[in-house]
Amino acid sequence: MKFNIQNTFTKELPADPIQENTRRQITEACFSYVTPKKTSNPKVLHVSDEMAKELGLSEEEITSEEFKNVFTGNKVYSNTQPYAMCYGGHQFGHWAGQLGDGRAINLFETVHNNKNWALQLKGAGETPYSRTADGLAVLRSSIREYLCSEAMHHLGVPTTRALSLALSGDQVLRDVMYNGNAAYEKGAIVCRTAESFLRFGNYQILAARGDVKTLKTLVDYTITHHFSHLGKPSKETYVSFFKEVADRSLDMVIHWQRVGFVHGVMNTDNMSILGLTIDYGPYGWLEGYDHGWTPNTTDNTHKRYRYGSQPEIVLWNLYQLANALYLLIEEAKPLEAVLEYYQEKFPEKYMQMMREKLGLFSSKESDGKLVSDLEEVLKKTETDMTIFFRLLAVISKEDTVENAIKKIEKAFYTPSEIVDEVKLFWETWFQNYLDRMQNETVSDEDKKTKMNAVNPKYVLRNYMAQLAIDDADKGNYSLLNELYLLLKNPYDEQPENEKWFAKRPEWARNKVGCSMLSCSS
Repeated sequence: MKFNIQNTFTKELPADPIQENTRRQITEACFSYVTPKKTSNPKVLHVSDEMAKELGLSEEEITSEEFKNVFTGNKVYSNTQPYAMCYGGHQFGHWAGQLGDGRAINLFETVHNNKNWALQLKGAGETPYSRTADGLAVLRSSIREYLCSEAMHHLGVPTTRALSLALSGDQVLRDVMYNGNAAYEKGAIVCRTAESFLRFGNYQILAARGDVKTLKTLVDYTITHHFSHLGKPSKETYVSFFKEVADRSLDMVIHWQRVGFVHGVMNTDNMSILGLTIDYGPYGWLEGYDHGWTPNTTDNTHKRYRYGSQPEIVLWNLYQLANALYLLIEEAKPLEAVLEYYQEKFPEKYMQMMREKLGLFSSKESDGKLVSDLEEVLKKTETDMTIFFRLLAVISKEDTVENAIKKIEKAFYTPSEIVDEVKLFWETWFQNYLDRMQNETVSDEDKKTKMNAVNPKYVLRNYMAQLAIDDADKGNYSLLNELYLLLKNPYDEQPENEKWFAKRPEWARNKVGCSMLSCSS
């Protein structure tokens, strides 16, 4: 197994001088060296064939003993030194101080086909940043991370990727709902990968400590290796860098809103500097179309990270990054201009995205009202977001209002509720939609093709992941593979998989793991 090792992060950034793996505050450093924990009986359950190919790994290599040992933390790859990154963050709006890679250990960086990949194990043991935790992960959360990161990639959403999912062979104690009912679960390890795992929090912790020297070193490193097209580091480049981070973060959250994805825990330490979706914990996809929904039980009271607030939380997080970068730029105005730019750009990008979802390829001033009216009527009765937008593509210009409603009826959880006032709302909206479609010159067939390219047929609903978890707990991994293959082509019809194009079953409505999730992993 050969990798083209390029450990720029550890070569060019300051390391924590202390080698002991003890919990502590790390200053004037960007990372600490740490060795993954050896496991009792590692077993690789699944490997992403696509990600393996991206890394230049052959079938023979991914089934080798060396692959298993390296990607479960049982062997350190030659000429590398694993490490954990130091960062801080705002958690649920409050500064939490030092956080860091508490259950993630970065193995090394490799380059293949001129692309840089950092490889990282999640659940491979404690680090100096583990605080009171054990640094381990369980099969339940590892399946969710593995499937979701690959599913998001195929949906066209910027994301970290996953290479492999493995059992550690060890038992891990977890209290799933934080209610005092701890139990042992199967330990697991995911190898995840991205160009870089740098987060807003990596910069925040240095700024919070007034460590301008290390902050400058880290920002210069980031620009040199990940934003080199902006030019050599300077105050002007720092502003351009911040603007691109804002652009990428905006693109990411627009994609989230498009597919109905809710991250669940948008703390600043969970915000990638590259605009990637990172840290798949208590995430979920909208079932009923509800702007107030969050899958995270920890956030159930205040719903800070609910679906409808995600774009504004990205802005809030960008404010925190701006505060960190201010120490280098020493001027507020250029940073404020970028934040204002985000606020102006979001409504434009959101409207463009919604037009595409609705199959409107021209622009009319009345489209804003059409979209806001739809968002209101979708809430009148429980309506499945994914199914509604997918079925909307089969409506033609010649349809009557009655036919149009019939064509999307499968999206209603309780079709019998479409009566009286609710029915009138739907009839009015569809009449306006059909009238608006008359302005389009695209044929019904072309419209359907284009709409189906932005409205997925299949997403990783929580109940689907839970079924795979339940089977895997019994040692059956066939459903895990079935979902992995299904989600590779989320926009295709896949007639053989029609059973997954369905509303959440009633048994999953209030089931732990389906409707209620915690950060426990």
